[in-house]
Amino acid sequence: MKPIHKSSKLDNVCYDIRGAVLQKAKQMEDEGHHIIKLNIGNLAAFGFEAPEEIQLDMIRNLPSAAGYADSKGIFSARKAIMHYTQQKHIKGVVLEDIYIGNGVSELIVMAMNALLNTGDEVLVPAPDYPLWTAAVSLSSGTPCHYLCDEANDWLPDLDDLRARITSKTRALVVINPNNPTGALYPDSVLRELVAIARAHGLIIYADEVYDKVLYDGAQHTAIASLSQDVLTVTFNGLSKNYRSCGYRAGWMVVSGDLRAARDYIEGLDMLASMRLCANVPAQHAIQTALGGYQSIDDLVAPGGRMYRQRDLAYQLITAIPGVSCVKPKAALYMFPRLDPQIYPIENDQEFIAELLQEERVLLVQGSGFNWPAPDHFRLVFLPYEDDLRDAIARIARFLAAYRQRAGTQA
Repeated sequence: MKPIHKSSKLDNVCYDIRGAVLQKAKQMEDEGHHIIKLNIGNLAAFGFEAPEEIQLDMIRNLPSAAGYADSKGIFSARKAIMHYTQQKHIKGVVLEDIYIGNGVSELIVMAMNALLNTGDEVLVPAPDYPLWTAAVSLSSGTPCHYLCDEANDWLPDLDDLRARITSKTRALVVINPNNPTGALYPDSVLRELVAIARAHGLIIYADEVYDKVLYDGAQHTAIASLSQDVLTVTFNGLSKNYRSCGYRAGWMVVSGDLRAARDYIEGLDMLASMRLCANVPAQHAIQTALGGYQSIDDLVAPGGRMYRQRDLAYQLITAIPGVSCVKPKAALYMFPRLDPQIYPIENDQEFIAELLQEERVLLVQGSGFNWPAPDHFRLVFLPYEDDLRDAIARIARFLAAYRQRAGTQA
């Protein structure tokens, strides 16, 4: 039998958050090793439970959730999402502008499939959440990465972004709050991004799934609230704000001037119908989640668990010689930098694999987020404080041994 090869559409696709190093970690676990996993924002694994009222609403509605629903989602959920867009000051959204999916991930791929032809370009931040780059590639498009500036709190480098726009550019991806850096974009930057999209006729894809995971009194502005003319597609869901990753309940809202986008919207409708509907039980959690008590506020407030763990992780990681980090203003992650003069890393995936082998700690290398240099990694600060101390102590021990071998003691 001839070898069966994967599709060539996967040649430029990677998702290292669940990539080769994770497979090595699973093998080590099978051999009896305990691995501290700081690679993925899976909140339930760290004791963050979904609010009880959400669970109860799903249970109560199970008897009526066995059939297919409307391809865009059940009425109560979409009505609640519409009200949420009003709270976020996004104007003009009606029920038909809202699509519910099996998590935001499904909807990102759907949005790209409906838009892109071979060779079309999409501006994606670097670093990015890698699904965006993968979805563009899988949809026959070309991801073009614009740099975010670490020296400027990881805000987009607007000059670099403008320089990457060509006649083939169709859209601009904005991840705010940002994964993996924890950056939160001020209104001034968001307005500049809207102006760039307007000037070049670009769609804005706004990934805002961490819009409630905010620290130090920060406020999030939905970029779709800053224009009524620029076509904007906003993504959000229950996974992070409501600690419900496994429910796979996300949504996509189309706003702005829809007149020129009728054909694109017809494509979205077609793709939504082809997968019949999103899972129905989880949709019954959406109305309760958006309208109920926002327990995330307690977790991110001073003294709250997420707040404490962010501060602890930042304090410990920046105490390691040669490691610096922009303190996250939002989300669940930080993106530390390893000084190349002290840590002359050539292949950051091999570096992370070696850390796993030596210290039983699993991270994700910066290149897994399409960062161009082998000098960063993403750290999830979700474990309990004692576990965080243990994990970062192991990282510090590994880095000390690396410096000794490299002869680059700080």
